[in-house]
Amino acid sequence: MTVNIILLGPPGAGKGTQARILTETRGMVQLSTGDMLRDAQASGSEMGKRVAEVMAKGQLVTDEIVIGLIREKLSEGGTGFIFDGFPRTLAQADALGALMEETGQTIDAAIELRVNDDVLVDRIVGRAEQARAAGQPVRADDNAESLKTRLMAYYKQTSPMIGYYHAKGLLRAVDGLGEIDAVAAEIAAILD
Repeated sequence: MTVNIILLGPPGAGKGTQARILTETRGMVQLSTGDMLRDAQASGSEMGKRVAEVMAKGQLVTDEIVIGLIREKLSEGGTGFIFDGFPRTLAQADALGALMEETGQTIDAAIELRVNDDVLVDRIVGRAEQARAAGQPVRADDNAESLKTRLMAYYKQTSPMIGYYHAKGLLRAVDGLGEIDAVAAEIAAILD
């Protein structure tokens, strides 16, 4: 059975980790906008050339381009797609809905990884400090101030998706601060 989902949640909530688990356990395809943009640039396709041109100018890639990349991925088929990092705005959500309808597919669930911001910041900063102490690479923005800025941007831009998918009857919530396996089990229960 094909299942298409959207993972919602602030930076550091575990969307990437859960997407990876779903690709490994269910064969779903993760559609991360960042990965798709990098792949498109490297492909040399017409769409890839457009992406490279926009990014070379330091501009943001348009919704039209991102939807075009998603359209290409959807045409490849699969056992389901995980939208990670998209949609981020109501306009993108509407465009994705129109694309899914056009391709005869549906979004089956929008899964919110709910977190307590203070606990999330402590967890990420603590993880970064441990990694630094072990001599491992750490994201430059894994510090309390940067994380709070990223969280504010998330709440301003992306949190309207919570209400949008709730109104469509698609929103499901899981505890994003639980153990990785427990969160994966909650998501699996939603999908089964």
